[in-house]
Amino acid sequence: MKKSPTDALLIDAHVLDRLFSTVVARRTADPAHSHSARLLSRGTRKVAQKFGEEAVECLIEAVAGNKRELVGESADVLYHLIVMWVDAGLQPMEIWQELQRREGVSGVAEKASRPATSGI
Repeated sequence: MKKSPTDALLIDAHVLDRLFSTVVARRTADPAHSHSARLLSRGTRKVAQKFGEEAVECLIEAVAGNKRELVGESADVLYHLIVMWVDAGLQPMEIWQELQRREGVSGVAEKASRPATSGI
């Protein structure tokens, strides 16, 4: 049976769930042997800082039009985002459900429906 491009996308999307499971499992690993454990052991501020650094690097490659580098930096952003979820006690399903809730809703309408926030 031939697989459709949609089938391949669904299979590949599970890599994020597997990555999440790996980061959770490594949370209690020796920080000397696990990058995830080392990041998580340094606290929320460091986890968030690393995510921000990777996001900026991703933006730089996008603006420069460096597609190959953008792929690598995008993977780094997703990894560090997952580390941040683990640090915050979030489960991927919470994010998938929010994305599903927003599916088919205009971005303008969705943003307008959010409560007003102060600060950032």
